[in-house]
Amino acid sequence: MNSWIILMIESPMLWIFVLAVIVLLFGGSKLPQLAKALGQSKRAFREGISEADEEARLEKGRGTEVSGQKSQLADVDDEQLFEEARRRATRVRAAETNRLEGERVVSDRPTDNPR
Repeated sequence: MNSWIILMIESPMLWIFVLAVIVLLFGGSKLPQLAKALGQSKRAFREGISEADEEARLEKGRGTEVSGQKSQLADVDDEQLFEEARRRATRVRAAETNRLEGERVVSDRPTDNPR
């Protein structure tokens, strides 16, 4: 809607008037800074859009990988999964027990420096 208002100004004299008002409002020294900030904002916006597109593309790629994993899990029998979970839990418990026993042995040893 606002772009139509700018396009409706056809007279060169009106364009000069609008530019003069902008220079008076912001000052001659501020205009280059404003133009630089506008250019940086535009560049940041484009980079944000390209990053969002890249993330969407990666998410789409991950979605197909995850669906492939789900289909592989669906092919495995539940009993096999439970048995594997039990084996892993037993290994974890054994490792934790060994670690705790090792710590207990180290703490039970007499120290060389009696106080």
